Parts: sequence; C-alpha cells; structure tokens
Amino acid sequence: MNYLSTRNKILVTATVIMSCIYVIWRTFFTIPFGHGPLAVTAGLALLIVELIGMFELAVHFYNMTRLEYPELPVVDESLYPDVDVFIATYNEPTSLLFKTINGCLNMDYPDRSKVHIHLCDDSNRPEMRKLADHLGINYLTRTEHKHAKAGNLNNAMKHTSSPLIVTFDADMIPKHDFLTSCVPYFLTGEKIGFVQTPQSFYNPDQFQYNLYSENRIPNEQDYFYRDVQVGRNKSNSVIYGGTNTVLSRQALEDVGGFYTGSITEDFATGIEMQSKGYRCFATNKVLASGLAPGDLKSLIKQRQRWARGCIQTGKKMNLLFKRGLSFAQKLNYISSITYWYSGLKRLLYIMSPILFAVFGILVVKCTILEILVFWLPMYLLTNTCLRMLSGNIRTTKWTNVYETILFPSLLPAVILETLGITMNKFVVTRKDGAQNDDRNYQIKQMIPHLILAVLSIIGIVNCIHWTFNQGTIGFLVVLYWLLINFYNIMMSIFFLAGRKVFRNHERTLASVDCTITTEGETISCLTHDLSEGGISVMLETPKYIPSDMEVGIKLVNDRYASEFTGRVAHVASIGDRWKYAFIIKEITEEQQRQLLHMIYDREPTLPQKLDKDISTFEDIRLNFVRRGQSEFMSNRKLARIAVNRTVDTPTHGAVTLLDFNYEYVLLETSRQELSYEIDLPIGDDLTLECVWVQSLRNKRGNLYRVTNIQDIARNQQMHTLEALFTQWNREQRQTGRPNVITKDKNVSNDELNEMAYL
Repeated sequence: MNYLSTRNKILVTATVIMSCIYVIWRTFFTIPFGHGPLAVTAGLALLIVELIGMFELAVHFYNMTRLEYPELPVVDESLYPDVDVFIATYNEPTSLLFKTINGCLNMDYPDRSKVHIHLCDDSNRPEMRKLADHLGINYLTRTEHKHAKAGNLNNAMKHTSSPLIVTFDADMIPKHDFLTSCVPYFLTGEKIGFVQTPQSFYNPDQFQYNLYSENRIPNEQDYFYRDVQVGRNKSNSVIYGGTNTVLSRQALEDVGGFYTGSITEDFATGIEMQSKGYRCFATNKVLASGLAPGDLKSLIKQRQRWARGCIQTGKKMNLLFKRGLSFAQKLNYISSITYWYSGLKRLLYIMSPILFAVFGILVVKCTILEILVFWLPMYLLTNTCLRMLSGNIRTTKWTNVYETILFPSLLPAVILETLGITMNKFVVTRKDGAQNDDRNYQIKQMIPHLILAVLSIIGIVNCIHWTFNQGTIGFLVVLYWLLINFYNIMMSIFFLAGRKVFRNHERTLASVDCTITTEGETISCLTHDLSEGGISVMLETPKYIPSDMEVGIKLVNDRYASEFTGRVAHVASIGDRWKYAFIIKEITEEQQRQLLHMIYDREPTLPQKLDKDISTFEDIRLNFVRRGQSEFMSNRKLARIAVNRTVDTPTHGAVTLLDFNYEYVLLETSRQELSYEIDLPIGDDLTLECVWVQSLRNKRGNLYRVTNIQDIARNQQMHTLEALFTQWNREQRQTGRPNVITKDKNVSNDELNEMAYL
C-alpha cells in the first residue's frame, strides 16, 4: 500500500474544500438570470457539465488518495492449476497471430503441460487452422457466430475445463512472466474474479505519432491502465479490459459466462463478477504489449464502440440499483459511464467563451474579483493535485487535448445511444498494422474544429479590442479560456491532418550483444534498436560493409539467441559514432521466433512519463516546424566521412580531400582541371587510386571513384584506413579548419596500426 504524505493530504483536502466553495458560488450566484432564455440555458448547461466533471474528479481523488498494489503471493509451485489461454480472432492476419501465439508458447509455468493454448477463430479460416496445427496449439471455431467476441469466448469455455482462463486479443503478445505474475493471486483461498494487467503498446498510438510526440508523451491509454485502474483496487471496481487478463472459470460460470447483452462484453462481465462478491485486482506491471490502432477511422470506431457499450451496460444493468454492488462501486461505474459524455462537456467548455466574445451571450455572471477569489484557487489546486496524483503520466492539458480531438466524433454516438438508438453490432478494431490514409475522412473529421478555430480567433480579437478600448481587465479571463481552447483546437487540427508512415516494422530500442561477421572481420557491438525486419547498431568507427555483401548477424541476451544474415540498409553519422542499419535477408523460423522474443519480451520503450521539458509553446512549434519540413529518407549505404584534409600528392600538388565513403572521394584542387586519374598518398604504403567521375555543381569539388578499395580490404589495410579517417573526422569537427598532411609529415604505418586498435 502507498499512503500519501502529509503534504499531499493537505493538498487534496484544500482542493476538496475550494472545490466545494466554488460549486456553491457557481450554483447560487453566477447563473445569468435576466439576460434572456438563451443565456440562462447556456449557463445552466455549463453548470451541469461542471458538476459532472467535479463528480468524476471527486471519485478519482478518492481512489488515488490511497493506492493499493496487491502483493504477489508466494505459493508452492505444485499448487499451480491448469490454465486455458484464449486468443480471440476474427479477421486479423496470420502474421499477427503468429507473434501472439509465439509469445504464449514462451510463457513460464512450473508445469508447462498445464498450459493449454486455444486459437479461437470466429470466422472459420483454413489458414488459422493451419497456423494452429503448425505451432501445436488447439483450434476452436463455431458454426453459429452469435454475440460476437463474447459468443466466441463462451464457445471456447464449452470445449475447455481449466480452472483459470486467460484472454488475449489477437495482437497482444505476452511476456515470459505473464502467468507467474498473475496466477498466484488465485491460490491464496481468497475469492478472486480476475487479475487485469495493463494494455500496453509497442507502436506509437495515433496521438503520439500524429503530434510528433512519440518521444515526449506516454500512450494515451497508459493513464487509465497504470493510474485509474490501480486506484480502483481500493473500491474493488477494477474494469475488465478484455485482454491481458486472467479470470476464474468459477467466477465466469457464476455470472453465466461472458456477458452477451452489450458490445463491451468485458466491461459488463467484470461488473457481474464484482456484484457476486468476487475480488478483482489491477496491476500496473506491463506483462503484454500489442498494436495500437494505426489509422484514424479505426481509432474512432473503437472509441465509439467503447462509449456505446458502456452506456448500454449502464442502462441494461440499472447500475444505481444493481444488487451486490457497494456504494463506492456504483459511484465508480457511474463515473466510468459519465466519462463518455466528455464530448458534451468539451463542446460546452469551448462554446461558452465563444458565445460571449462572438455573439454577446452571457454564460457566467461574475466579476473579476469573484474569479480571483472563487475560481482561480480551485483551478490551480485541482491542476496541481491531478499532476501529483497521476505520477506525471497525464496532465489536465493533455486530457483536454484528447477530449477536444475526439468529441465531434463521439458526441453523436453518445447522444444516439442515450436516446435508445443503440448499436448492436460488434465492430472489430482493425489491428493488422496497415495504414488507411483516407484524406477525405480526415478532412471531414476536421471541419468542426476548423469552424471552432475561426470562431475562437474572432473571439480573441474581440476580447483584445474590448480590453484596450474600454481600459478594463475584465475580459482577460474570457481571453484566457479562448486561448486555452484555441490551443486544444489547433492540436486537434494537427492530429487530424495526420502524418505519413514510412516504417514497415516498429523499432524497439534495445541494447543486445551483437556479432557481425563479414568476409574480413568479426565486429562485436551492441544493438541500438530491433525490429522484425532488421536491426541497427552503433559503432565507434566506420566499417567497410558493401551494401551487396551479406553478413552474418548473431544476437544474444540472457534468455534468447538468434542468428540470420543481413545487408546494410542505411549508414549515418550520429555525433562521433556511426549507426549501421541492417535488413534481414535470410532467417529460419526457429531463429525468427527467437528474434520475436527478443523484440517483444520486454516493456515497450516508448515514454511512460511526460517529458519534463514539455510545454505548450513547444507543442505548437514542433508541429509547425516538423510539418513544414519535407520528409527526407536517406539512402546512404556506406559511411561518408567528412575529413576536409589537404593532401600533398606527388603529381598534382596539394589537393583537399573533402570527404570519403570508401568507394568515392570528393576532392577540391586549386587547379581548374584535374587529371582523369590521381593517387592520394594517405600513409606509408597506403594510397587511394582514384578515377574522375564528375564535377559536382552543388559542391565545391570533383567526385572520384576509388578503384583499389577491394585491394586495401584484401591486404588487411582497412583497419588502418578507417582509424586514420576517423581521427581526421574528429579533428575536423573539433577545429572546423582544414588539416594538412604532406609527403614529409606522413604518419608511419606503426602509428596508423596503433590508431586502428585504440
């Protein structure tokens, strides 16, 4: 258990007190009676959504003021029961399921014969049956496809019997310790319903990627699974998320199986278990990671289904009067449902200052002094408290951005579901990793934000004009909210504008022992990142690895080893080191499976906390600058070493060697014309034999091809050459001035060889 410090308790208490004072003031003194029916209607609507927001915040503060982290029990390994693992699939590709099954087969367990993995295919695909047979797991399907995912899982229950059930979505890859980190909770004698682990993602979500913030902000779902869910342990109101979960079969049977009356069967099933007295836990330890929706349409359809499903569940279960739920549980689940009305809240928060500044409709009747006394302390305390309780995973600013982005898409679905125009069809979230760049769809979703942006600009101009014209600061509060809302709208427009995707495979930052074997040497290094399509490594010195040469690559960590062949795909200079990217050319299935373990049997390396230096100005600057830049994909496959070195040649006098990439050199000479052939003495018995290729107009030199580079490699002189050019490159970066080497001051071979092994 993690109890708050005395300072934080005081902060929470002060926030609650000031919030209560603010609510009383807003309710009894700020409604604009006497200013027309439209003003009163807008004022009451704003007050209602503020009260709903206060309710949600109060529930969250209650949950977060004493976090409960269930300790993993230590139990005898002989007590570990049989486990059925259900992998639900409908239309996902075999390549995606292969990775998930591969991860499931790798899960540790005292007796692995007790782990029974079932591919639950709800579309009777021959390729899925073939995949299950190939990997040695069970294949389950059905002839009648009723009740979507819930029906699929209930069908799997009929054909299995283990006391524990694990549910995974088709894209979720478990870590090796998934079972050993969850199963012990069920072996203490306590009546446990399920243990929910976070839904984590190995690819940037749409919010991270489209806003150029994949290295600055956590996944949007992290706040819910690592913060909100853990806080709900306190009231036993943890939400079953549908995947990455271990459930008690007895609990499922007691509630009639997976709930079939809602399109969010997971949300409803969890409530039913808790109403039967089962204890359910959430842990913040990442034990599986999957694929976040890769396109806007999939993301919106997913959130619409979640919103409609939660509202459906609340109405069908009549949560306020549902037997078996405690008062705290009911409040938490009602809060989970009112959350989906954030679209209505966001619309009113945006429109209220616009109504006043653009249309002259008063929404809140108050003075600047009242704002400073009642609103400002509450606002500052609430933001500070939320930042403190969220562990720097989320701030109010980013919550507002996310809500502003989605509210035009969610609001119609929420209103329709509330009015009883329900959605009964389960829509599968697209999880094939493909990008669906539908520009017309993006523009359509952007239209409401563009309209609100124009209205906000008009309101901002009006407030500035009134402030200077009337000589009063009374309009500054309205101006402040217009600017805050305009920032949220601008971020929404940036998001909806999208961003082109270049990668075929997601890269995972990982430092793994790597050995690269070429024809001439063996290079020992560490990887910089891994992907299903290749790796990259960081080297202290450049290496001559032609792009048409296949090299042997071996990766080893404390659990896995993988060997394959690859070719250089890209080379870049980063600081004083060299990054080499390799694509995989040939790999056996067994080695591929080992590579997949290396990539996915770890916590994703995307941010888990907000960047400390993040700021509103930087958010906007970054999006403007990055969108104004043309995307440039370098195709360089050999290290280009800038040396800017003057070399005294025996036949052509002094020439300046500008840069070198093993196969070509760029030379500058004082003469107007150079000979077709030229020899560059680099050291004793080391000469680059060069042939003219062309003059480069956009540079200040002539391009020559090095004709004897293969001979240098065969004669074991490459170490010497690489060490010398690396040294010159460093000197050139440090001084920024040309270096001079003459025939009388050549470096000896002994010195060069010594440099090669430093």
